[in-house]
This record gives sequence, C-alpha cells and structure tokens, in this order.
Amino acid sequence: MEGLVNYLGCGKYSMRKEGGDFKVLSITDINEKIVPFFSEYQLQGIKALKFSDFRAVAEIMKMKGHLTKEGLEKIKTIKARMNKGRF
Repeated sequence: MEGLVNYLGCGKYSMRKEGGDFKVLSITDINEKIVPFFSEYQLQGIKALKFSDFRAVAEIMKMKGHLTKEGLEKIKTIKARMNKGRF
C-alpha cells in the first residue's frame, strides 16, 4: 500500500494491528487519480459494485452537488446501499 501512495502521488498509508488504511482526502486527487486508476484496472466482484457507488459520489461532489439538499440526499441514498446495505 505504501507503494500505491508513491505510484499515484497522493494519499496516506497508516498501519493498524491487522492491515492498514490507504486514505485520500482530496476530491481532486480522487477524481484525477483514484477514479481513473480503478476505471482502467477494474476491480472484480463486490468490490466493483462498491467502486461504482464510490465513483458516483465522487462525481456528485465534483459537480458540487454535495452542497445542495438534493445532492446530499442522493449521496445518502448511495451510502445506504453500500457495504452491508447492498444485500
């Protein structure tokens, strides 16, 4: 994961007891680096569905939709179906 930080030129990696976390907080980095990377090198299975939701939220935020009531409701709807809410 540390190599991913160097390769993508963004984000931070922090260790935990079991594994670690790769975090990218910049919406610009998410839209310009993370989304294109995982669009080109596609995930498989359930991770692909999770990425599709993530990409939809990133697009809403890119268009500043999260600053409107409608956009925020859309994000909440997407969030509700992610992870355990999907099945």
